[in-house]
Amino acid sequence: MHKPPIPHLRWWIAGLLCLASALNYLDRQTLSVLIGTIKEDLHLDSADYGAINAWFLASYGIMYAVSGLVIDRIGTRRGFTVFVSGWSLANMLHIFAATVGQFSFFRCLLGVFEPGSFTGGVRAVSEWFPLRDRALAVGIFNAGTAFGSMLAAPIVSFIAATFGWRAAFLVTGALGFVWLVAWLLLFKLPQHHPRLGAEERQLILEGRAEEQEQPVPLGRLLRMRELWGCVLVRVLTDPISYFLLFWMPLYFQDRHGFNLKELGLFVWIPYAVAALGNIFGGALPRWLISRGWELDRARKSTMLVMTCLMPVCCVLATQVSVPALALAVVAGMTFCHASWGNITLAAEVFPKNAVGTVTGFGGALGSLVSALSQIYIGRVVEVLGFTPIFIACGALYIFAFLVVQFMIRKLGVIRQIVPVT
Repeated sequence: MHKPPIPHLRWWIAGLLCLASALNYLDRQTLSVLIGTIKEDLHLDSADYGAINAWFLASYGIMYAVSGLVIDRIGTRRGFTVFVSGWSLANMLHIFAATVGQFSFFRCLLGVFEPGSFTGGVRAVSEWFPLRDRALAVGIFNAGTAFGSMLAAPIVSFIAATFGWRAAFLVTGALGFVWLVAWLLLFKLPQHHPRLGAEERQLILEGRAEEQEQPVPLGRLLRMRELWGCVLVRVLTDPISYFLLFWMPLYFQDRHGFNLKELGLFVWIPYAVAALGNIFGGALPRWLISRGWELDRARKSTMLVMTCLMPVCCVLATQVSVPALALAVVAGMTFCHASWGNITLAAEVFPKNAVGTVTGFGGALGSLVSALSQIYIGRVVEVLGFTPIFIACGALYIFAFLVVQFMIRKLGVIRQIVPVT
């Protein structure tokens, strides 16, 4: 029996991608929430924690490039199935870790599979959304990273306090297999989806003549200034992502005296604000476009405002001593960081058959630099505290905005990629 179309199906797809990135970050943030407890239980220090994070980001960086190529070759549906299954199992295996080496191994395994959520997510957005909606759609799916980080503090701390810290890895990892059921039932390409209405299909596919379908010539991609602009933006901003993700729970424990219960009660707040930032960073340009602004002007204006606010928040984070004010300032940092929309850039410049590859290269180099930064952060925090790291975060976004302006240049114009002759 023929089933009726699902209204606004593309936004349901965006919601499903948002849930995937939420589970992705819930899994990786489990260790961050538990690190204070694990450090005490297994006698680790901040340098050990930095080294463990570095192993995760090293494998994550290498596989970010590989995952983009895999997604572009085997497709979004099969790609997500492989990567979500892999990272969910890897997270569950953390229950066997008892030493720095064992934690490093399982974090390395987690890093092999987690990048597929983002290379696949950006490609899925380019498949399911017209160009003018992509910043918002990416903002929605990327908001899942903040939702996952937000939920990690209360969920993981509750499970750990009730059943022990190892149980938290088991439960959070198992949720990925539940998500896969919904994914396999709902996701198909819009050209062939039986539940997609004709009007929405036409809207999604409008302008696709501009986006090529043939395989992307990698040599041509590597000669494009726009590719290296997207890559350099990730190199400059990804270390901030992982600093905010991995180190904020420890910042509130060390600097403001939070215990595990207080982490669960309060540290979700900056990540909830980051979710709002992800959506705001896509919704504001879309609103401006509806008022007659070009996409380029709308996106860059939003990015410029966040670039100016970020250093202010970073400096304040080094000065406040009241925990409530510290939460507000860090929430300001996460909002600005999320609203900037670094992961969206590839979908606003490259055709859909190149988006996974470009996102993969950018994420790969960004993660490898982040791996090195984790070692540096661990040593600096152990000796000097968090102040130098906050100051560096404020400065990096200024350079990132200049890269967008002078290397990526005009947003909202899909580049035509032809083989080099």
